[in-house]
Amino acid sequence: MAEKAVPFKKSQLEEIIKEHGTPFHIYDEKGIRGNLRILNKAFSWNDGFKEYFAIKALPNPYILEICREEGAGADCSSDPELILAVKAGIVGENIMFTSNDTPTEEYVGARKLGAIINLDDISHIPFLEKNAGIPNLICFRYNPGPLRGGNSIIGKPEEAKYGFTKEQLFEGYKIMKEKGVKRFGLHTMVASNELNPQYFIDTAKMLFELIVDISKKLNIKFEFANLGGGIGIPYKPEQEPVDLNKISNGVKETYEKMIMGNRLHPLKIFMENGRMITGPHGYLFTKVRHIKNTYRTYVGLDACMANLMRPAIYGAYHHITVMGKEDIPHNHIYDVTGSLCENNDKFAIQRPLPKIEIGDILVIHDTGAHGWAMGFNYNGKLRSKELLLREDGRVEMIRRAETENDYFSTLKFQGSKFFKV
Repeated sequence: MAEKAVPFKKSQLEEIIKEHGTPFHIYDEKGIRGNLRILNKAFSWNDGFKEYFAIKALPNPYILEICREEGAGADCSSDPELILAVKAGIVGENIMFTSNDTPTEEYVGARKLGAIINLDDISHIPFLEKNAGIPNLICFRYNPGPLRGGNSIIGKPEEAKYGFTKEQLFEGYKIMKEKGVKRFGLHTMVASNELNPQYFIDTAKMLFELIVDISKKLNIKFEFANLGGGIGIPYKPEQEPVDLNKISNGVKETYEKMIMGNRLHPLKIFMENGRMITGPHGYLFTKVRHIKNTYRTYVGLDACMANLMRPAIYGAYHHITVMGKEDIPHNHIYDVTGSLCENNDKFAIQRPLPKIEIGDILVIHDTGAHGWAMGFNYNGKLRSKELLLREDGRVEMIRRAETENDYFSTLKFQGSKFFKV
C-alpha cells in the first residue's frame, strides 16, 4: 500500500502558513531526487539510458535544475518550455522536443538549441526542411493505432492526434535517409498514469520489433528508443507503486533477445516521465473557509479547481489529510469544494473524513505533477505560489502567487469609459 504521509509536523506547517498563507503547492526535494536515482539505477544496465523529465508536469526551473543535477534532460513541447530548460542549464541533445501542430518558430528555436526533434507527422518533414532545416539526428513518434490499447487518460491510440502510422514510419525514415540524415531515433507514448509494469515491457517490445524491421529494410542504424513516459503513481492508499525493477528487467530481457540478438547493439534507452518523478512529492495545502449544510455537507476551501483541476476533468482521486486529525475516525461524509462558479469544482465527492471545522488545514496529496501546471484564471481566480522543501529542511519560495496586477496585465484599459477603482 502507498503511504500517504505528510513531510511536516503540524507546528512546522503552521510556521510555513504564517509566512506564506494558503493555498500553496509545496514540493519535497529529497523525494524528487530519490525517484530520479531509483529510475537511473534500475536502468543502469543500459549505458545510454536517460530520463527526459516532462516539463509539462511541473514547469519550474528549480525543479528542472534538480533534474539536471540528477542526470536528467528535459522533454519540451513549446518555446516557453524550451526556454525553461535552458534557464535550468539543460541544453543541446539533453532536450527532447516533441510537439504537434507545431508552428515554424518552435522548430526554429529547437534547431538553434540543438535539441533532438521528435516529429509527430510525416507532413512535417517538408515543413521542417523549409522553415528550419533538416537536422543530422531525427526521431519520429509512433502511433500503433487499434492494435494497441491506451488508457482512460490518454485515450485510444487510433483516436489520438499524435504520431505516425507504421507505414508512414517506413516512408519517413526512407525520406530522411535520402536527405542525408545519419542518426535516428524512435519514440512512442501510448499511456498515462499506468500502474501495470507489463505495459511498459510490451511497449519496449513493440518499439524493438519496429527497429529491427526498419533497420533491416532501410539499412539504417537507430541510436535510441524513447519508450515515452506514463508510469503511474498510487494516488489511492490501497494502490501499489510501479515496480521499476520489474519494468527494467523485462525491458533488458527483450533488449538482449531482439536488439543484441539482431546485432543492433548498442541502442540507448530513453524515457520521459513526469508524474512518477514529482507527482508523489507535491502537496496542496489549503484552509477550510466555510462549511455548508444542505442536501449534502460541503467543505469550502480557499483553494479551487484553478489550483488543481485533475479531479474535475478526470474524476481523479487525490488523498486528503486533515492536519492534526490523522488518527481521528473518518466518520463524516463531505464534498470538498472550491469557490469557482462551476459545480465540478470539487476535490472530493462524498469522501469519508474526520469531523472538519472552519480553519482546519487540509493537505491534498500527489499534486507534484499536473497540479499547478494545469491551473487557469477562469472566474478571475489567481494561481497560488509554489514552495520547495529543501533537503536541509529549509522552505524556499520558487514561484510567487499571482496578483490582480498579473491578471490585468494583458488587458488594454484606455478611454474615459474605464473608471479608477
